Amino acid sequence: MADEIVFYTNPMSRARIVRWMLEEVGRPYRAEVLDYGTTMKAPGYLAINPMGKVPAIVCDGEVVTECAAICTFLADRFPEAGLAPGPQEAGRGTYLRWMFFAAGPLEAAVTANSLGLLPPEDKARMVGYGSYDAMVDALETAVSGPGPWILGDRFSAADVYVGAQINWGLMFKSLPERAAFIPYAERLRARPAYIRASEIDDALIPKG
Repeated sequence: MADEIVFYTNPMSRARIVRWMLEEVGRPYRAEVLDYGTTMKAPGYLAINPMGKVPAIVCDGEVVTECAAICTFLADRFPEAGLAPGPQEAGRGTYLRWMFFAAGPLEAAVTANSLGLLPPEDKARMVGYGSYDAMVDALETAVSGPGPWILGDRFSAADVYVGAQINWGLMFKSLPERAAFIPYAERLRARPAYIRASEIDDALIPKG
């Protein structure tokens, strides 16, 4: 089947971002739920992702891993969903800027801060994010524009990927409750695709 999408996931992982993206794209997909330490590390899955981590997708025989790459790939592969500016469209640079910012400085700074591993001030220039506070200030500018989304009035895959990290950051207190973050996260949570994806994943989490 052309453009068949197989989605490898676990509901308690970053794969929730990709589930949301798939729901925004609106194409049928088949989900394979993997368990940590067992099926995620089995030879069959390691042949797909040698890291033994989720998410991953296989679309028409092509393997894509890493959340930002998957979101970018899906937006470009299915342009009818309108989730990314084309290469020659206005906004493409802004879109890519914040996708890569979230995959690099944002995730690295949040992780380092949560683990108590931020560099001393005299070593901050050695890390890509510089400082946690500088990263948060830059992130705030991404969602402080005149429109409701990163690209203004146009919702895009950047809102899925960047927005998911802001949403989690607020829930798990790994990002401060900046005035721009809170209403932005509320808009994201109201999207039908976000609601559908959350309900699917929440139902897959073992109870008790």
